This record gives sequence, C-alpha cells and structure tokens, in this order.
Amino acid sequence: MPPVLALNGPTASGKSTLAVDVALALIERGQPAEIVNADSMLVYRGMDIGTAKPTLAERRGVRHHLVDIIDVTATATVADFQRLARAAIADCRERGVVPIVVGGSALYVRAILDNFEFPGTDAEVRARWEAELERVGPEALHGRLAASAPDVASGILPGNGRRIVRALEVIELTGGFTSTLPEWTYAVEGVLSYGLELPREVMDARIEARVHAMWADGLVDEVRALLPLGLRNGRTASRALGYRQVLEFLDGSCTEQEAQEATIRGTRRFARKQLGWFRRDARITWRAAGTPGLAAELADAVAAT
Repeated sequence: MPPVLALNGPTASGKSTLAVDVALALIERGQPAEIVNADSMLVYRGMDIGTAKPTLAERRGVRHHLVDIIDVTATATVADFQRLARAAIADCRERGVVPIVVGGSALYVRAILDNFEFPGTDAEVRARWEAELERVGPEALHGRLAASAPDVASGILPGNGRRIVRALEVIELTGGFTSTLPEWTYAVEGVLSYGLELPREVMDARIEARVHAMWADGLVDEVRALLPLGLRNGRTASRALGYRQVLEFLDGSCTEQEAQEATIRGTRRFARKQLGWFRRDARITWRAAGTPGLAAELADAVAAT
C-alpha cells in the first residue's frame, strides 16, 4: 500500500506548489499521486482569492480532493474533515495512488492522521449556546465557562467563541471536556511527514505581499459576490481571515486600508501560532522552504518506503 505524504507549514511557505511538484515527480516515475486538502477554507465554493486556493492552472492536472465541496452557508467541522479526508486517503491507496496531505493547520492535519476522537454533538444544545454567544459575547460566555469548569476555560482563549460554545455543549452532553490534544500517535499507517520552514522576516514579507496581491486580484469584489449567496450566514466562512475584514470594511466599520492591514496582522499571528503547533510534533522532518531539488528529494523518500 502506498505511503501517505504529509506536507505541513505556515501560510505562504509554498506548500501547495511543492505538493504539485512532488505529485508530478512521482507521476513521472510511474507512481500516481493526488493531493488531499487539509485547509479548512479551501472547501468553500467561491472563496478563491482570499484563501489562496490553487487555480486549475496551478494544479497542473493533479487531482485535488476536498476543494470546492460545500457552500459558504455550510459549516465544515473538524470531525467532518476527518471523515472526508480519511475516506479520500483510503480511496487513493486502494487505487495505488500516493495521497499527499497538504495543510497549514496542525489541528486539521492531526485530526486526519492521528488517533483523534470527537465527542458527539446535539443540534438543539449547540443552537442554544450559540444563541447565548450572540446575546452576551464570547468574553462573558467564557466567564460562565470559567465559573463552572475553570480547568477547561484556562485552555481556551476568551475570544474564541466557537471553542467556548463547543466546550459548553460537550460538558452539558457528557459532563466533561478536555482542551488538550491526544498523544502523537498516527491512526493512519505509513505516514511520511515533512514541514516547510522559513525565517520569520521572510514569512512576514510573503504574507504582506500575498495580502496585497489578494486585494489587487479582487478580494473585495469576491466578497461582494458572495453576499447574495449567504456569506454572512456562514459561521465559518464569514469569519475567515480576509473575508471578515472585508465584511467590516463593507459595513463601514473600518477603511479599506485598515481592513487590509488587519488581514496582514491576523494572518501573521495565525502563521506563528500554527508553526508553533507544528514544531511540537517530533515526527515532522523539516526542510527549508524553496530548497532546490526538494520535490525530487520527497519523491525519493516516498519511492523508498
């Protein structure tokens, strides 16, 4: 059975391009390869510019799974992603295809590849807590969580409304909740995990350039086009980096320049946070982003497995 190649790294590190390069290098050797997306935002149809979604031309004929599969009004949970990605990986391997898992979120990559179980959910309970979140705000709801479960609250940022709601839901349903991640144990066999690293100043410069390019490519118009499709009603899509800031600009809460600068700052914070999570995983082999011959090196590693 073919191995699974996981490519990890922060925003703007070049994961998507490298994944296609590796896939094509494998295909040239007679080993089919396909890409399994592990980015939570690439699943949304119409969210192309702000997510840096690879275009059809950039995919260069390599099949990509879990891209453009749901509308902006829907919510793709981590549990949903786990189920869909594992199914895609299994399908690839059954066909003799190497799945290349590409993602910038340690949580999503770990949920896909590791022993990672999710407590059940209840739509009525979740809706009640979400309504309470809308009524009192995340900080106040975090205070209520802290009063009833201080250990749980200490592991969740006061502004993270989604995690606060989820914790309250799970506590109500099961009587307990853990905010810690499970041990570093693969649930999927045959994983080769690599990470792309680059100096912080280079990463920051790339992020700034990427955000400026998104604006130049029409991000504001993309958001306007998504409004009639229900973007504001999508709990996840409407809060995505770039989209949330553009919505605030369109609402008159800030200037366009302020929205752009806020997107740069938010993306840099996100990249540092995700890189920090990836660094905790000792199973990842790190390589400098943009290293000449890296695609061939990774293809060799896959072929040798």
